Amino acid sequence: MSELLEPFEFAFMRRAMLAATLVGVLTASVGVFVVLRRLSYIGHGLAHSIFGGAVVSFVAGINFYVGATIWGAFSVLLINGASRRRQISGDAAIGIITTAAFAVGVALISRERTFTRDFEAALFGEVLGISNSDVWVIGGTMLLVAGLLFVWWKQLLFVTFDRDVAGASGVSLVWVEVVFSLVLAATVIASLQVLGVTLIAAALVIPPVTARLLTDSFPRLFVLATVTGGLTGFLGIYLSWFVDVSSGATVVLLQAAIFALVLGATSVRSRLREREARRRAQGDPAEALAGIERSLFG
Repeated sequence: MSELLEPFEFAFMRRAMLAATLVGVLTASVGVFVVLRRLSYIGHGLAHSIFGGAVVSFVAGINFYVGATIWGAFSVLLINGASRRRQISGDAAIGIITTAAFAVGVALISRERTFTRDFEAALFGEVLGISNSDVWVIGGTMLLVAGLLFVWWKQLLFVTFDRDVAGASGVSLVWVEVVFSLVLAATVIASLQVLGVTLIAAALVIPPVTARLLTDSFPRLFVLATVTGGLTGFLGIYLSWFVDVSSGATVVLLQAAIFALVLGATSVRSRLREREARRRAQGDPAEALAGIERSLFG
């Protein structure tokens, strides 16, 4: 028992587990809209774009969160502006702008050799080195995102499930897109130190997709996704203490394992239901024989 409780004895582990839990809830809640709107690519792209902002912040000597926020907001506005042109599709705009922003970061790294350690932290996360101020930033971002989702909840749902009708009904599609993109950018920025650029997209997508396999109800989907994200964040950091594997990678691998289990279970359940439906449609000979015997012999 003392060995199982050992991770809780260290302040940096307690901070890491708290931060990972908050990030898990944050990414999963925003990820529900990302998955339902088929925007998984933008989460991956924004993570790479904001990496460029992290490098620029380091080189310019300004606070990471300030620089990344400015860079992320600028990327979002560019993406929204470019995608409104008929000649440029949304995924093309995302690909061009986010990869260009990432390339800016790589170019600066090639000149600033002192960024090597921070480069690895930005790519793969460094949750064990997270500070109290970082936890407060994650918590504040979570409250901000919750507030924006609460205010724009109906509009987001309307646009998510029927964009054309929402536009015809007077919903401002441009503002909904801008607000959602900024929410997504804030989520990526807050999660960067915990998960790193390479793993944020997975944390945005896996819990909502797992929940989607279990229910067709949006309220249950939202709750299941956020609970899965929070639990896997906490358990991933906890397990990483014992398996000696990168904390961010452990969180994502745990999410992927749960997804695989749920996918297997739901696939088996679907096949059994299909087999039962076919049996009932065709008629079960055993049941038919039993019916004849009951009619003849009582």
